[in-house]
Amino acid sequence: MKMRLLLVVLVVLFVFSGCEKREVGTFVSKDGKPVPIKLGVTMDPECGMEVEKMAHSCEVILKDGRAFAFDDPGCMIKWLHKNKYNTKDVKLWTYSDDTHRWIDAKKAKYTMTDSTPMRYGFGAYEKNSTKKKLIPFEEMRLKMLRGENLTNPKIRKKLLGF
Repeated sequence: MKMRLLLVVLVVLFVFSGCEKREVGTFVSKDGKPVPIKLGVTMDPECGMEVEKMAHSCEVILKDGRAFAFDDPGCMIKWLHKNKYNTKDVKLWTYSDDTHRWIDAKKAKYTMTDSTPMRYGFGAYEKNSTKKKLIPFEEMRLKMLRGENLTNPKIRKKLLGF
């Protein structure tokens, strides 16, 4: 009897532990613009982490309007590559670290040394006013795909000295 009760309790706990209010992708953008992110609820489809803050967040809007939110530009690039999306065929948005608004990710300039959620280091900027070295989107994309980001110890040492 005790064993049966324990089994029922475990099943109930298992079922309810999966009922957290997390959302992964599949939001719909009717106009190709970014969809509001529910901070602490929306999950990044690449790394599985919740998008906790707007800083460094990104969105991919597919031609059919489906929108996917990411906590780090590096996650967005990995997801695009893994799912074989050409960056010319989708709308890409990133939240700018300097103007604090959504901007076209392909027109943004990126640092390589920012403290981003997944530690890739690519912070997006709208203006060239930062004292940090900025690189264009395509260069950032290639560096991410080649592993030339702060998660690589050799790159981290070269850029940060440790």
